[in-house]
Amino acid sequence: MTAIDRGTDRAGLVAVVGTGTMGQGIAQVALAAGHPVRLYDAAPGRASRAADAIADRLGRLVAKERLTAADRDAALGRLTPVADLADLAGAELVIEAILEELDAKQQLFTALESVVSDGCLLATNTSSLSVTAVAGALRRPGRLLGLHFFNPAPLMPLVEVVRGAATDETAADRAHATVAAWGKTPVRCADTPGFIVNRIARPFYAEAFRAYEERAADPATLDAVLRESGGFRMGPFELTDLIGQDVNEAVTRSVWEALFHDPKFTPSLAQRQLVASGRHGRKTGHGWYDHAEGAGRPAPHTAEPCEPPGKVALHGHLGPAQGLVGLIEEAGIPVTREAVGAHLALPDGTRLSLADGTTATDDPFAAAVRFDLALDYRTATRVALAASAAAPEESLRSAVGLFQALGKEVSVVQDVPGMVVARTVAMLVDFAEDAVARGVASPEDIDTAMLTGVNYPRGPLAWGRALGARWVRDTLRNLHHACPTGRYAPSQALIRRAAADERLL
Repeated sequence: MTAIDRGTDRAGLVAVVGTGTMGQGIAQVALAAGHPVRLYDAAPGRASRAADAIADRLGRLVAKERLTAADRDAALGRLTPVADLADLAGAELVIEAILEELDAKQQLFTALESVVSDGCLLATNTSSLSVTAVAGALRRPGRLLGLHFFNPAPLMPLVEVVRGAATDETAADRAHATVAAWGKTPVRCADTPGFIVNRIARPFYAEAFRAYEERAADPATLDAVLRESGGFRMGPFELTDLIGQDVNEAVTRSVWEALFHDPKFTPSLAQRQLVASGRHGRKTGHGWYDHAEGAGRPAPHTAEPCEPPGKVALHGHLGPAQGLVGLIEEAGIPVTREAVGAHLALPDGTRLSLADGTTATDDPFAAAVRFDLALDYRTATRVALAASAAAPEESLRSAVGLFQALGKEVSVVQDVPGMVVARTVAMLVDFAEDAVARGVASPEDIDTAMLTGVNYPRGPLAWGRALGARWVRDTLRNLHHACPTGRYAPSQALIRRAAADERLL
């Protein structure tokens, strides 16, 4: 066991190769944990400039009183930029953060094998390449693994510890313990395309983009619904503008290609066109939104005030939306109860039901309105509605007024299968169930990764338990019926989960 993970007073030497934003961030994390750090970059002078940038960053922390001057000076005293790969001899951990090209990474690690000791751990920070492939060219591939940090590394807690096909279990354990000692949140995962976060997060972007392509609503409205009803911190359009459309689309395309063009991971044509036009988001001044100085953000579609119904009838049980009943009664709207069904009925007979993967127009009762899923209907500030083609305008206005009486903003969207939040969350749950079944990661690590890596309001597996696997399965089956490409076909893992739940009833 080395000083990297044995908790001795002497912290082992950490080397970081590649001194871009990510390399600098990883070096800063290691410095904060008390390690001596050596920075190397193949481009002359870049390592020294990176060391200066880290010094500036630490200086800003001192100015904000988040770091003492003594600790800054001690950290900088442990930081050494070097000009020769041979200067990394003696490192107990080398983390690579160079460009995302397999040949370049293989060449680097092959060269490192002749420099570092046999006990040195080798780690790649790749987000899109196979860790197994990176290690494939090495004499001792068992000591190479993935340590996927998230940007900005000093602030983001999550690190995916990726075990390649040849990675030794002891190497993965040492890396996991090291990352935990650095104050990060490590999660273990297998070397599969996208690892945990970039695999399971795809539907968050893809379903919103598809809803946009289906003309369900504009980006501002879709973002608002996912934030204010779904509970996500940012909507997918604003988030990808922040990440960079080119970066996000490249990850989506990489995962899709690595999974042999699985239709569940199909990229968005609308996003591809955005990238092709050079509108990459904030960094280029325009993406889904205009980021030019002085440009205003478009407002989401919000319905004008409408009169609520004098009463509603509850037919059966609303499933994941049952909490609405108490809110309606608290708002002073009488609720009568009927034994059969799964919907609310307005006084004129219009049926209000939770999005379930069908459209309102599919409802055998002509006058129908769907309402979207919410993380928590009590705390949600916005709800989306969609009306069937045959629903009278007055019926839709009454449905809008009902939700406004509950204190919600209402966005009326086009009648597309699954609406917005329901289809997104159902896909996230299915992707997570499938990942567990395929051995990508444990259920606990998957939910932890999605909570800490992309700030989801609830882990997808916990969300699935709250909704019920049967609801998720049936929603996806309905979506699959509407779009029989395989994109929405529920995974076998989800089908088994739903069947197990049914046996418990």
